[in-house]
Amino acid sequence: MRAAWVLLMALAALSAYYVYLPLPGTVSDPWKLMLLDATFRAVQQTCHLIHYLRLSHHLIVLNYLICTFDKLKSVSSEDINITDAVFDGVEVRVFEPPAKRDEKLKRSVVYIHGGGWALASARTSLYNNLCRIMAESLNAVIVSVEYRLVPEVCFPEQFHDALRATKHFLQPDILAEYSVDPNRIAISGDSAGGNLAAAVCQQLSKDEHLTIRPKLQALIYPVLQAFDFNTPSYQQNMNMPVLPRYVMINYWIDYFNGNYDFAHSLLINNHTALDVGQALSFRGRLNWTSLLPSSFKKNYKPVIQTTGKAEIIQEIPALLDVRAVPLLAENEILQLQPKTYILTCENDVLRDDGVMYAKRLEKAGVEVTLDHFDDCFHGCMIFTIWPTDFSAGVQTRNSYIKWLDENL
Repeated sequence: MRAAWVLLMALAALSAYYVYLPLPGTVSDPWKLMLLDATFRAVQQTCHLIHYLRLSHHLIVLNYLICTFDKLKSVSSEDINITDAVFDGVEVRVFEPPAKRDEKLKRSVVYIHGGGWALASARTSLYNNLCRIMAESLNAVIVSVEYRLVPEVCFPEQFHDALRATKHFLQPDILAEYSVDPNRIAISGDSAGGNLAAAVCQQLSKDEHLTIRPKLQALIYPVLQAFDFNTPSYQQNMNMPVLPRYVMINYWIDYFNGNYDFAHSLLINNHTALDVGQALSFRGRLNWTSLLPSSFKKNYKPVIQTTGKAEIIQEIPALLDVRAVPLLAENEILQLQPKTYILTCENDVLRDDGVMYAKRLEKAGVEVTLDHFDDCFHGCMIFTIWPTDFSAGVQTRNSYIKWLDENL
């Protein structure tokens, strides 16, 4: 009996050791975040083992497990009509609120989900719930884009899917079919979806044949650059749940169908060293020492290598492709962007991506709202359903929807 108690206590101690992470004191719901992160790590390690044994790609297994767990949740929607459609070959899910008396046209949001270009779905309860609440709160038609994922396809196919679906929706006859006001359309997305939303918005701004354009863009903790993995937020939050720096780098490598052997070189910015000629012209567009306020720079120092590995850019040229890294766009393109909302979280490696994009847009003359949360973490906005319900999720979601309601 005593041996059983000793074993039980040892297991409890090991579990606590695995779960516990030192987190900043400002993080909301810290123990819940630790449990969420421990679950993610355990699942990811299992998926990587399956990948190592060559039984399946780890991202396919991870997405399968996410969708299987998601089926345990039921999110009802009595007042919103939810239908699946195909826009120019791309699957979408459309959320339509009931028509109101004397109402002719509704506003609309094209939403692109996150998940590192590899995970999640417009059909999962996390995004289904977000888009349903957006449709109800805004009395708006929400088009959630179901773009194809890594490893089925890699860059630029996710970008092409999001662009095709959005351009299809912006056609006058399609907007009329859904009773949408062509002057009140926003494009939005979170994380990798924020990346795609920003890239699509830039591309639409260059299309001279387009008669209808988004009125707004709203980017939720977007990933916008793979040039510098040592910005202050990358250094500060390198081990923060649910997106440590090494995980973000691996998402980039998967998105570009690159070689994992480059991961360490990317981490220390060897791909953008001073002797890498392809990167020189972009350096001024991502100088965080001038783009970030002192409250974000803190005491961190730039990591700029004198000599690096030019072969990384040669093998993965997409690292400098503005369709993948919208923060590197030239000023002439930024000047064409619509009124913009960017939500950032202090405890997030991607914080500075959003802050720098806001600053560059402001310098280009675009009206920008930077909505920063000191106590929140990456991905929090979709975590509002038990058992992954966070106060940070409700807080950020409400702020985001409030801005859309006031500006769309």
